[in-house]
Amino acid sequence: MKQPHPHEQVLPYANSRKSKKDQVVEMFDQIAKRYDFLNHFLSARSDIKWRKRAIRYLKPDRPRVILDVATGTADMAILASRILRPDRIVGIDLSARMLEIGRKKVEKERLQSIVQLQEGDSETIKADENTFDGVMVAFGVRNFENLEKGLLEMLRVLKPGGRLVVLEFSRPRRRLVRNLYNLYMGIVAPGVARWFRQNKEAYQYLCESANRFPDRQIFTDILNKVGFTATGYEPLSLGICCIYHGRKPHPSGGAGA
Repeated sequence: MKQPHPHEQVLPYANSRKSKKDQVVEMFDQIAKRYDFLNHFLSARSDIKWRKRAIRYLKPDRPRVILDVATGTADMAILASRILRPDRIVGIDLSARMLEIGRKKVEKERLQSIVQLQEGDSETIKADENTFDGVMVAFGVRNFENLEKGLLEMLRVLKPGGRLVVLEFSRPRRRLVRNLYNLYMGIVAPGVARWFRQNKEAYQYLCESANRFPDRQIFTDILNKVGFTATGYEPLSLGICCIYHGRKPHPSGGAGA
């Protein structure tokens, strides 16, 4: 039996008897209304820059149909539609309230014909094999109840040669930066969230799940283990987060660059 990865055991609500998946849905439903504002505020809008850089990993492939897993309020999908100009982006998420806000943003940008948002589980994606030219996930994989199952599902729905791009928090390697980051995420961010009458537990969960996530080479090794090839990662902003990437191999064994 596979041993769970450490972050899979981190729960938003320690006293709840619900599964991690159900707790994550409950958490995001509760914080949905101010999620965008607090994300931009707490990251000094760096999250927008990080998303754009991650999306550009897909640009050389010119993907026509893209899957955005854990789309949330559709920030990644909207940015990708502007940068990549695909024919269609399907965004899936388990939180109905996050999707509700995302749909309003999509309508405001007049992207309804391109960006389609729907409730969906990363571990049981409702799509046939070899459907998408590219798959992307921004700050979502650490919330998977079963990381490897979610990665295998994304591999399944990718077309051969298609690229997966994952943007996720990581632990800074420089001691001073790491200490400042831990102080900020462990004390400042939850305090600000409480000031804005948000769910303090959500931001404590964010910190703990990020600290226990198998980052950098460990996560790259997991991508290799489940079947991705041509994998790699790029640290951003002194290692606060990383972009991970990999390709679905062709049946002949070729992977591409």
